[in-house]
Amino acid sequence: MYHNDGMAVMIKRTTFSFDNDTIQRIKHLSHFWNVSQAEAVRRAVEIAETETLNQQKNIEQELVKYHTEGGLASEKAEAYLYEVKKNRDNWRD
Repeated sequence: MYHNDGMAVMIKRTTFSFDNDTIQRIKHLSHFWNVSQAEAVRRAVEIAETETLNQQKNIEQELVKYHTEGGLASEKAEAYLYEVKKNRDNWRD
């Protein structure tokens, strides 16, 4: 009977080059999680992907909220454009 203890089954093999700090971080994570270094990298990639997707969802939700609430007030937009113009005018001084 095949049993994988919840870890990924290796299908492809690849090689990466890491700096010493990254190698130590991977070793630390693998020790902390009590898994192989490859499994630590897999988990780190999964965590990073999940965080990235969550950030993207938050950005989309903020954009929907922004448009739902009517966007930027014209006074704020004018003040921002004035500030940008002033900064550009003084840029080379």
